[in-house]
Amino acid sequence: MTTDQDELAELRQRVDCRTVLERGGWEMDGKESSRRAVKYRQGAGRIVIVTHEGKGWFDPLDDKRGDVIALAQHVWGGTLGHARKNLRPLAGIAPKLVPLRQGADVVPIEGDKLWHQARQLRQGSQAWAYLTEQRGLPSATIERALQVGALREGICGTLWAQHQGVSGQITGWEMRGPSYKGFSKGGTKTLFWLGHPPVANRLVVTESAIDAMSLASIENWPDGTLYASTGGGFGPSTEGALRGSLPQHAKLVAATDRGIGGELLATRLEELAGCCGVAFDRLLPESEDWNEQIKGGQR
Repeated sequence: MTTDQDELAELRQRVDCRTVLERGGWEMDGKESSRRAVKYRQGAGRIVIVTHEGKGWFDPLDDKRGDVIALAQHVWGGTLGHARKNLRPLAGIAPKLVPLRQGADVVPIEGDKLWHQARQLRQGSQAWAYLTEQRGLPSATIERALQVGALREGICGTLWAQHQGVSGQITGWEMRGPSYKGFSKGGTKTLFWLGHPPVANRLVVTESAIDAMSLASIENWPDGTLYASTGGGFGPSTEGALRGSLPQHAKLVAATDRGIGGELLATRLEELAGCCGVAFDRLLPESEDWNEQIKGGQR
């Protein structure tokens, strides 16, 4: 006789997490997806990344993760019984993998124009207070980022952290605030930079601009080190920016977060280092991420 546990085991084997998300109304973000990690979005603030060829998933904005059973509860709510009922019709159905359709109102941004029109971040402003008081960044670090034009201030005191492509064009910006986390609408994630790629002998990649500035502060800005942020993505534009800016003599360092998301990105960076013929290293924060470490006073 088949037990509930037997059925759960079969559903884990036969139902693809990508199919669950498609049936739940989520859309695949083709720009930010790869064969190993497929990103799905629902609305402006919900993200799920599917790994292990459809057998696992995690939420990069939260600690939620698991198998297809946990995903069914994440998407539709309810008990294990509800999860089984929702998953039964999906057994054996392959995902369509249709990328997110860009709406007519989503157009590429005029990055350079909008950036230079944006408000300068200044000492005493809302964004400055957010970075120093809530994020624990030293004023000297913010000043250093401002000197290279990497930061601006958006509405409601939101931090803007600039992303640039290989040729130096502004492609968008990370947006962070006390109650907001996102990326500029119509923009493309490439890399947030602090340093000079041509002369760098060590390129350190983090998952956010705030983490990049935190790690730079922890390491006291050593000569020859370039700090970069992917902004939480690793699409073709980000990979291209890294390939185009990585000096042959440099070491690529994955300074990603603790957890499955950080490990996944570190693996991809190690593969990239191998393809580019450069040395690779992995650097782990003592806390969950580099900003948590600096806020905790750990150097």
